[in-house]
Amino acid sequence: MNLSNENIIHIKENGLEYIQFRKLLEYEDILTHCFTLKPLDFGDNGNFKDEKDIVENNYKLICNELNIDYRNIIRPYQTHTNNVKEVGNNNGIFLEEYTDIDGLITNKHKKILSLTFADCTPIYLFDPNKKAIGNIHSGWQGTVKQIVKNAIEKMISTYGSNPKDIICAIGPTIRKCHFEVENDVKEMFLNQFNQMSDIISAGEVKQGKQKYYIDTVKINKNMLIEMGLLEENIIDSGICTVCNSNLIHSYRKEGKSAGRNTALIMLK
Repeated sequence: MNLSNENIIHIKENGLEYIQFRKLLEYEDILTHCFTLKPLDFGDNGNFKDEKDIVENNYKLICNELNIDYRNIIRPYQTHTNNVKEVGNNNGIFLEEYTDIDGLITNKHKKILSLTFADCTPIYLFDPNKKAIGNIHSGWQGTVKQIVKNAIEKMISTYGSNPKDIICAIGPTIRKCHFEVENDVKEMFLNQFNQMSDIISAGEVKQGKQKYYIDTVKINKNMLIEMGLLEENIIDSGICTVCNSNLIHSYRKEGKSAGRNTALIMLK
């Protein structure tokens, strides 16, 4: 099975599979990025200590494939916040200074920003003018908390980015077709985004409870446009993690046994 489409390329090399965005590849002289696929697994907060050797080996494999140094990985301890942090000089996984962080930005070279996903929305940000990048983990909670707005605001204040210059790439995520919720979560979205139309659709009634489907990708796109990004600079992979759970780790499909994909981005 091949996930390639007009916006992404599905690469299969040396026993590894990952995707890259055609638009970001236009800047491969200064930028490296990818979103990993199965069987690579990068562990979660709970099992990382036990899986550390496996995870580190997987980082080595994908970084060698991309011709970058895995020792320059920066990975935060993600907890579904809207906190975005500028990367300093330290490298590592779960460093104390990156606790409760779900977004990273930097203009430093050779800093590999790594966030992990199993249905949540990966959002890559790249300002080719100011030479700055961002990597954002926007799960449904991060979307309600508007983390992507925080990230754009931080790139503006930190690097002087003009939103019209920023390119955004939205990776594989759970799509509206499978993001089924009950009334409590629906109300959170309605309270935060009541001005947006068509983000919520009523589903079936199951076990006496009304279900709803929410389009978090559309919400994030709308927020990016509100922040001044150009619609043509928002590139969507169009891939649903649940629909493609044979290739992509999906918590909604696999539950607690789900692995984690990683999104990597680095300025050369």
